[in-house]
Amino acid sequence: MREDFRVNFKAIGKRFGPVVIKTYVAFELIAAVGIGLAGLANQASASTFVYCSEGSPRTFNPQMGSDGPTFNASSRTIYNRLVDFEKGGTKVVPSLAESWSTSKDKLQVTFKLRKDVAFQSTAWFKPTRSFNADDVVFTFNRMLKKDHPFHTVNGGVYEYFTSMEMDKLVKEVKKVDAQTVTFILSRPETPFLANMAMDFASILSAEYGDKLVAAKTLEKMDLEPVGTGPFKFVRYEKDSQIRFEAHEGYFEGKSKIEKLVFAITTDPSVRAQKLKRGECQFVAEPSVLDLPSLKKEIKVSVIEQEGLNVGYLALNVEKKPFGDKRVREAIAKALNRKTYLDAIYQGQATVAVNPIPPSMWSYNKTIKDTAFDTAAAKQLLADAGFPNGFETTLWYMPVSRPYNPNAKKMAEMMQADLALIGVKAKLVSYEWGTYLDKARKGEHDMLLIGWTGDNGDPDNFLGTLLSCAAVKGGSNYARWCNKEFDKLVTDARQAPDQATRTKHYMKAQEVFKRELPWVTLAHAKAFRAMEKRVTGYSMSPFGTDYFYGVDVQKK
Repeated sequence: MREDFRVNFKAIGKRFGPVVIKTYVAFELIAAVGIGLAGLANQASASTFVYCSEGSPRTFNPQMGSDGPTFNASSRTIYNRLVDFEKGGTKVVPSLAESWSTSKDKLQVTFKLRKDVAFQSTAWFKPTRSFNADDVVFTFNRMLKKDHPFHTVNGGVYEYFTSMEMDKLVKEVKKVDAQTVTFILSRPETPFLANMAMDFASILSAEYGDKLVAAKTLEKMDLEPVGTGPFKFVRYEKDSQIRFEAHEGYFEGKSKIEKLVFAITTDPSVRAQKLKRGECQFVAEPSVLDLPSLKKEIKVSVIEQEGLNVGYLALNVEKKPFGDKRVREAIAKALNRKTYLDAIYQGQATVAVNPIPPSMWSYNKTIKDTAFDTAAAKQLLADAGFPNGFETTLWYMPVSRPYNPNAKKMAEMMQADLALIGVKAKLVSYEWGTYLDKARKGEHDMLLIGWTGDNGDPDNFLGTLLSCAAVKGGSNYARWCNKEFDKLVTDARQAPDQATRTKHYMKAQEVFKRELPWVTLAHAKAFRAMEKRVTGYSMSPFGTDYFYGVDVQKK
């Protein structure tokens, strides 16, 4: 299905061929006089903002994404949702919906929509009307209804929607009138409103959809995006850069940044150097190894906060021999996690015990961590029928993420530890989009991955990453479906109060630690680095970057 996505990008490249070539020539000329990307930042107008991002987006439709680079390049720039989280916080606030109400039986949630919200006018679409209820119905029915004309387009995988069982929760999205929409639910769901503020709930244009259906070019919905957000998409040069311009009709007022450029730079050290040289004004995910030198730069500021994240090693229980709990426990005992944190996080992380971070409500402090014990690990393998170990694969991410800034190095250290118990792990990696796609399909044995929460609710970790529905949805990389755990998480979702929900989640963490579908690794601090001239930026607890309201003071 992802092959479809790549083929379509080729088609788009053909469509924009002359423009891309012209841009390429321009860059060559700039490079020839020794300016390069620095020239873009320094010679462009002061309202051009260059963001050195850490990876390429998988798509420009956040309904189909689950990673930070995708959300930064789509939901945080191009789109809005009915409700949103306050800037830099977790409180749900109005966005495209001005207000909302819940029925007494909690089975209907009604949103009153904001009037006169404009969709972006682009080279490929000129809207004739403002945002209304038809766009909300169109957006959610794409994920909900198999007969929706866009449901299977570009792969038709809605990882969040399915993993969170929104497809079972939402019975109908009903247009009451042009400015009113009611979601009819199959059961009460306490985290529903917070879920509606998540990236996957970004609102698409139904009018644009109609145009693409008429032209029989439905795939462009996710490749040439149109939304109501603060920036409109201009062009993507794969794995190189993404260009946006301010949306002049944005309902909250035009952005102070006129032109926003994502310079995709996967190597964190290169990102740091670009910031020092003035080639970027802002870098995502600086390496902890570069922090000391960045902090010494007079023109650079570094900010940090406790990360709402977890890095982990997923053990694919559908692949032999990881279906055997003794093998999973042996792997957990064989890995000396403390040494990984010392070498890779430089003191900026703590060893993870549970699958949710300690700052999250319902965290179970009574659970004892799995101890590093090579001898016990070897005995467990022998008991499982592998006295001489076995051969397997260990996948590591090609990009730095806040929960794991150097997955390759961690994989190498794990490989050495596993060799001590006879497990020969071949290291494997792929380009980031391919890595995620293959992992979602369960092609791996052991997989380094992680998660940064995006609504502040425990269900966003326990349900989204470890439920049985998440196996089908693709975000449960351990492919672990435990009925006892699943019931606890489901009951917690439907519980009427936080105290009851906490009891269920505390018990669910006990089941998780007993069964060990993951080896939990780290909860890491999150960092951002930028020129001191940058104003108006707030770090999100969810690990995404949002540039509306950001400005760059003149030198």
